[in-house]
Amino acid sequence: MREKDYSPPFDSTVTSKLKSVGAISMGKANCDQFAQGSSNETSCYGPALNPWNTDFVPGGTSGGSAAATAADECIFANGTDTGGSIRQPASLCGCVGIKPSYGRVSRYGVMAMTSSLDTMGVCTKTVEDAAIYLGTVAGKDDFDATTSETDVPDYTKALTGDVKGMTFGLPKEYFIDGMDGEVETSIREAAKILEGLGATIKEISLPHTKYAVATYYIICPSEVSSNMARYDGIRYGHTEEANDLIEYYFNVRSAGFGDEVKRRIMIGTYALSAGYYDAYYRQAQKVRTLVKDDFAKAFEEVDALLTPTSPYPAFKTGEKMDDPVQMYLADVFTVPASLAGICGLNVTCGFTKSKLPIGLQILGPQWGEEVIFKAGDAFEKAVGLNDKPKL
Repeated sequence: MREKDYSPPFDSTVTSKLKSVGAISMGKANCDQFAQGSSNETSCYGPALNPWNTDFVPGGTSGGSAAATAADECIFANGTDTGGSIRQPASLCGCVGIKPSYGRVSRYGVMAMTSSLDTMGVCTKTVEDAAIYLGTVAGKDDFDATTSETDVPDYTKALTGDVKGMTFGLPKEYFIDGMDGEVETSIREAAKILEGLGATIKEISLPHTKYAVATYYIICPSEVSSNMARYDGIRYGHTEEANDLIEYYFNVRSAGFGDEVKRRIMIGTYALSAGYYDAYYRQAQKVRTLVKDDFAKAFEEVDALLTPTSPYPAFKTGEKMDDPVQMYLADVFTVPASLAGICGLNVTCGFTKSKLPIGLQILGPQWGEEVIFKAGDAFEKAVGLNDKPKL
């Protein structure tokens, strides 16, 4: 691409709210192109690097935001989470990452990828910072019809450090073959720490979890193919020289989209085409309802769920780029919550022997951010993880 810089013509609602309370924007963070990727290696600027070890990826899509926060380059960094794109890089970079409930934060001014899943969130250094941030940006927005009129509480009041009487569920489907052993050990130890603080730990089942990744990678590409159609270089976007209209479209979309974006557009266009819509997209939406129902039933028994954020710690740059399926499986533990529209929080719960962070994912019901902040804050205060990358 000849020109990579983009200057937005107006501020997003989130940016406007942050500016109104005196926040200072220090710059833009690197991310996978059009928010499509799990490692930050599909960025047209080149891959972002993990500050704990620059031979490793920071995760994606919001890898630049997580890396900048972990490296002490900023206090917090905005991000978007569609299938785990804040929580997963927060896990790999050792910082806090919050995916609010779908509809909790306005997406006005944010480029759309998967409109029925996209959420705005943040990477921070502490749970308290995440609570302050969400209390500032959340709420109904007339420019975004998907935002809820549900009242926004003062999330900082939930940061009591006390989880006595709370019940946390450990979904058995999140402890699977192929998961890194150090990750599993850290998550189970984290559960024991919360139990030691007075909480009850209960094994539960989310039976449709095994279908979540397949479901996501039908719904997501389908909506990607629709949302990416606007980037034709005529109304706005990248342009190329051509002799006629067909050649112009071919040149613009060939040069303007990277391999991963093209892959998702093609998968999505196929899934939405005549004769395949009912077989793929409609069926995926039905399974999505089953996944949502699993969570609803679970939250009748427990206050929140404890799971790994990622099945493995950060992997080396280039290690999975030639295997899209393996890359997609990096989201296996974050995708279900996105399909259900519930909230999720990543906190660091340990480190591997090679000093790479491991993330604990705390999932709460829709509009249950107070619950996950309460649990995350209590865990953070109990373990006192103050390690920082050695740059």
